[in-house]
Amino acid sequence: MTARAAIVTVSYNSEDVLPAFLASTAAASGRQVEVVVADNDSAHPDVLRAVVEGAGARFLELGENRGYGAAANAAVATLDTDVSWVLVSNPDVVLEPGALDRMIATAADDPTIGAVGPRLLEPNGEVYPSARLVPSLRTGLGHALFANIWPRNPWTRRYRQDDDHDGQRDAGWLSGACLLVRRDLYDRLGGFDERYFMYFEDVDLGWRIGRAGYRNVYEPRAAATHVGGTATQGASERMRRAHHESAYRFLAGKYSAWWLLPLRVVLRAALTVRARSTHTR
Repeated sequence: MTARAAIVTVSYNSEDVLPAFLASTAAASGRQVEVVVADNDSAHPDVLRAVVEGAGARFLELGENRGYGAAANAAVATLDTDVSWVLVSNPDVVLEPGALDRMIATAADDPTIGAVGPRLLEPNGEVYPSARLVPSLRTGLGHALFANIWPRNPWTRRYRQDDDHDGQRDAGWLSGACLLVRRDLYDRLGGFDERYFMYFEDVDLGWRIGRAGYRNVYEPRAAATHVGGTATQGASERMRRAHHESAYRFLAGKYSAWWLLPLRVVLRAALTVRARSTHTR
């Protein structure tokens, strides 16, 4: 018998995008898959509950905004123990038919694969660089300093793996916008690190998957479209600040030796400058 799979997503005032996401989950696999929506204290939870339960999914009302990773962890913790595969996805994603089955098939063929990510598309059909290197101090500094004024700089291109979207390959980490993980590995690692309220929880998880001896694999034969939603509109300044605080937390933790303090100071300054710009890609 094929191992069971489940899909979890995190909602926050996501009424505009959840119906399309939930509709896409039905065709993402040829088997029945449980879908759990963890809600981070939305303004109208009863409306969201009706949408979710009307689509045959389960609504988990958290009653507070715990952040993306903590809410995903809460949803995974409610799954039956015989669920072997968990797809964690943003609610503003639309899965292509068969996408989940293709990701599972890729991972099932190799027990060293811990996580699989699909080709993630923008609404205009462009490929989003969702399978990247784990940032180093060199690539982190270069990307932070030059990404917005020199988009094709070598540090950003290397970090984002901009020229390698067509073939299956290993990655340092995979975007948490749509990510399949082995359930036993997810549980063993403690899921997402809940110190990251928003952003970089997926970078950290991918890094820990690699350190545990497993592979993060990009599978372009599976695809999903990141359509975007309205829940975070009007909060761009707060989101930019959270993004760069999380980036610093990750890199400062990865490079915590005392003799690297001068580089951490430079990194903090570079991220502060970048946080004033309009893009966090």
